[in-house]
Amino acid sequence: MLNPSQLTLAVELNDEARFENYFAGIDNQQIVESLSSLAVSDRDKFVYLWGTAFAGKSHLLQAACHQADLENNTALYVSLKESNALSPEIFEGCHLLSVVCIDDLDAVVGQPEWEQALFTLYNQLKESGTALIISADVSAKNLNIGLPDLQSRLQSMLVFNLTNLNDTDKKQALQHRAKQRGFNLSDAVADYIIVRSGRGFDELMKVLDTLDATSLVQQRKLTVPLVKATLHW
Repeated sequence: MLNPSQLTLAVELNDEARFENYFAGIDNQQIVESLSSLAVSDRDKFVYLWGTAFAGKSHLLQAACHQADLENNTALYVSLKESNALSPEIFEGCHLLSVVCIDDLDAVVGQPEWEQALFTLYNQLKESGTALIISADVSAKNLNIGLPDLQSRLQSMLVFNLTNLNDTDKKQALQHRAKQRGFNLSDAVADYIIVRSGRGFDELMKVLDTLDATSLVQQRKLTVPLVKATLHW
């Protein structure tokens, strides 16, 4: 059995994936508030989060793990997109943790060994009081799960549908993140990034990270020409 310290090191977290770095917009604010209090709350400890691949689910699951660490609690984040390199045994000992975050559930649907491991994990965490967050691209009822008992467990969780940010929210998100990093992002540059980059929250943040690094190295203000040169757009 893995011990808690090994579990917390199983998947490296993105240090930038924190609640304060996620721009929720009006529609997703309740979700962020619920997840941020998960590790210290006695209510709603089992959360099923679904939405498109561009909504920022991975960011929020990793943020929940960072938040647990700030509260001196132990946490595990696992992306099942990496299931080919993992074994269901990674869940052994998870009942000893405070928070378990399982991302990309869709990747193992229809695989009996993983489905049974997830069903067992669910029951163990219920008994131990460990918080559980699971994410997928679709709602639990629309997953083609082969194990009916697992399907019913997932559907019994507190469900949140994470919605995509509209372009106005994305612009505010970029400018908010830029301000956190200590520089201003003009409307013109923000609009250009939104039009040309990937549509997802995480993709936008990665673009901003790249531009920030370039601006620092070159000691130049972020302008549309600099964005074009840096990203080859």
